[in-house]
Amino acid sequence: MKIELVVFDIAGTTVEDDDAVNDSFRAALNGAGLEVPYEVVNARMGFAKPYAIREILYEVQGSADDKQVETIHSDFVARMIDYYETTPKLREVPGARQTFDTLRAAGIKVALDTGFSRPITDIILRRLGWIEGVVDATVCPEEAGAGRPQPLMIRSLMAELGVSDPACVAKVGDTPSDMEEGANAGCSYIVGVTGGTHSREQLEIYPHTHIIGTVAELPALLLV
Repeated sequence: MKIELVVFDIAGTTVEDDDAVNDSFRAALNGAGLEVPYEVVNARMGFAKPYAIREILYEVQGSADDKQVETIHSDFVARMIDYYETTPKLREVPGARQTFDTLRAAGIKVALDTGFSRPITDIILRRLGWIEGVVDATVCPEEAGAGRPQPLMIRSLMAELGVSDPACVAKVGDTPSDMEEGANAGCSYIVGVTGGTHSREQLEIYPHTHIIGTVAELPALLLV
């Protein structure tokens, strides 16, 4: 079946991460008096951030209340906004824009979903110049009603872009949550990318159809 829509993750998949998300997560948790290992945070990459914080709190302290989650999330958002507004390191993954252009030229819609909230997402899009004519749609967890691994962000994008069959959708991302999201949505292509937060060995135990090194390899996979 012909692919009509490709849904890409942002950080680690189409945008270089440089561990900024993990670093900001751990700094926000540290601000709340919690020393959390890199690996514990990395296991929650890709999820909606309040959900990820809650899961981390349950793991490291056995409980999580709404106020603590909100406080840590607010700190995380402030750190991420400052980082993405000011860092000279913000850049697309090599070949990401060309991949978008190639797919769209072939009649395939291109969309972005993310674990970031809208304020962070919009800064990234603005600074990269991905505002108009680059992707067809973007969605954040709070707009869809739930983040990964639930399929609501993909379903929201499908509805917005007029794609009715999830078998006509490809999901591309660098985290297990991306792959679980694609499986839960019924996507016929679930493509893991190893250039971000997880290795091939870490990704291949999750639902997938393909694992590639970078999104630059995607057109050759889909346009056959």
